[in-house]
Amino acid sequence: MRKFFQEIKADLKFKTAGPGQKLSEPSRAPREKPKAEVAPKPRQAPTDEAQRAAAAALARLELKPKGKAPSASQEAIKNQVRKELMAEAAASEKGLSMEEKEQEEEGAAAPSVSGVYFICPLTGTVVRKDQKEKQLREAIQAYFSVDPVAASIMEIHTFNKDRDKVRVCVETMAKYLDNIYLHPEEEKYRKIKLQNKVFQERISCLEGTHKFFQAVGFETKTLPVPGQETTEEFYVLKEEVLSRLEDLKDHKEQLLSSEPVRAQLHRQLAVFQPSPAAARFELPHDFFSLTAEELRREQRLRTEAVEKASMLRTRAMREKDEQREMRKYNYTLLRVRFPDGYILQGTFYARESVSVLYNFVREALRDDWLPFELLGPGGLKLTDENLAFNECGLVPSALLSLAWDAAVMADVEAAAEEQHSPLRPELLARAQPLS
Repeated sequence: MRKFFQEIKADLKFKTAGPGQKLSEPSRAPREKPKAEVAPKPRQAPTDEAQRAAAAALARLELKPKGKAPSASQEAIKNQVRKELMAEAAASEKGLSMEEKEQEEEGAAAPSVSGVYFICPLTGTVVRKDQKEKQLREAIQAYFSVDPVAASIMEIHTFNKDRDKVRVCVETMAKYLDNIYLHPEEEKYRKIKLQNKVFQERISCLEGTHKFFQAVGFETKTLPVPGQETTEEFYVLKEEVLSRLEDLKDHKEQLLSSEPVRAQLHRQLAVFQPSPAAARFELPHDFFSLTAEELRREQRLRTEAVEKASMLRTRAMREKDEQREMRKYNYTLLRVRFPDGYILQGTFYARESVSVLYNFVREALRDDWLPFELLGPGGLKLTDENLAFNECGLVPSALLSLAWDAAVMADVEAAAEEQHSPLRPELLARAQPLS
């Protein structure tokens, strides 16, 4: 059988065209012998991608379980294999896997949200998740023209990820400034040797620290080392700073009390008209910790193991596994359906608490004092607002229902002259169909 497929692959080798070329069948009629000796024109070999695609298809076919001989003729099988190999080659030259090609032909469903977005707190700019660090860095860099001390402190706290090292760093830097503030007459406190072991290990290796010293009034000088014939570089405090010691104290306190600058998750609030498709979600890859390929592989493994797992694992073990699965998600897309059918949608961190969702809904109400409850899938009331979404099984997406306090709503309806939607009018005006 393998020899049979190899013959097909060899037959196709000269039929697989390069990019931009059409495939053509070789002529069956014998060619006339040329009258003059002409150097044979070399045939164009298939591209590497086409050959790899053809080989992959051949390997896949050979791995199919062997059973009884098919009833179709050998020529029909040969044509089918040829068709698959040529499709693989064409997809490869286009830069697509066969799975992606099928999705392209069928048309993938539109995502429920285009991605995960963040708001830069310094500029208000909204950017995609993969651009937030770049945007923060650019915003902080631009802030140096406004307040270089504050900007350098932002760099120290934001771009050095090891929080323990940052803590030790700022405490050591604060000690340098404290010595100057408490002993302004002591010249030794106004100089910092750059090659000092403590300075090198705790301060110099972190981003933003040198900018901070320069911003508060230090300058670099090469000075002789007492008792030695060599010179070394020092940070030396400028004389004029001594007249502004209170500023130095403020810089120290600001350094110690600052926190990292974090981009804020954009809720992407949306309102949809009543729709039977409210429970259907198509999430982009931004919502997951894993890559798309890893997610597909894990899904296959879970599908294969689900029956065995349900037979061999206790309920407690299954629940533990479910919680572990939930931790793989960084974000969740939540929809809240109102009694009149309108749907409120927002993006949240998977580890945010249920109380955040209650506040999100309350801010969207025309009358934010109206009491309500949120019901999760299956009608379970979300009464513990301190639980995280991933602890409630509300990741990576979920449709919830809103229920009013019946007694209060009866009084409201009796007093109202006309019925209206509980959502704020400006949000209701943005309602769109849910495809």
